[in-house]
Amino acid sequence: MGRRILVQRKGRGTTQWRNRSHLRIAPVRHPKWAPDKTYVGKVVALYHEPGRGAPLAEIKYEGEKKLHYMVAPEGIQVGQTVECGPDAALANGNTLMLEHIPEGTPIFNIEGSPGDGGKFVRASGLAATIVSIDKSKAIVRLPSGRQKAFSPRCRATIGIVAGGGRPEKPFLKAGAVWHHTRPKARKWPVVRGTAMNACSHPHGGGSHQSPGRPTTVSRHAPPGRKVGNIAARRTGRKTR
Repeated sequence: MGRRILVQRKGRGTTQWRNRSHLRIAPVRHPKWAPDKTYVGKVVALYHEPGRGAPLAEIKYEGEKKLHYMVAPEGIQVGQTVECGPDAALANGNTLMLEHIPEGTPIFNIEGSPGDGGKFVRASGLAATIVSIDKSKAIVRLPSGRQKAFSPRCRATIGIVAGGGRPEKPFLKAGAVWHHTRPKARKWPVVRGTAMNACSHPHGGGSHQSPGRPTTVSRHAPPGRKVGNIAARRTGRKTR
């Protein structure tokens, strides 16, 4: 009986592999308020949340006891006024429905369906662009270049997510990578299976570092064998 391989250890769900959710400040969602009313708030503080590349902005809205958090846009500062609603100004950090935002405006934190709080374009330095809007749908160009249709009633925040250029800084040392992956419960460093012993991984062992067998494996393989190309339709280089 060999060692329990990495994919088996991850499936155990112990504290070593569990996300450190106690370090999270708060979920980032657009407020669930009346869609026909505009709310005015002020930026109270800016925070860094472990595991999130973009900073968070803490917002105190007028007449509301509960504090709300949003993905901070570039240029935001403490004391700045932000608005959320149909009558909000077209300014950096304000949240409106897509039907009220002109074409070509950079936006982020877009709702997938009206009222879900925002799911798209939330990473640092990203922004999407509205291509066209009509009564039935709004076409948005995502940072990947893909164009996606949203409901015109979906909300989004105007601006570009703060923290741009974060991936451009090199880590310089291995310890920095370890601390970077730690908040998200990622196991680092990851060793290749071919570099292991035969008792530690299905690809291990042998005179050379090669799997020694095809790396495609069935979807229904047991956890100790399910490594490599899982349920692959095809492998290799395309000739055409």
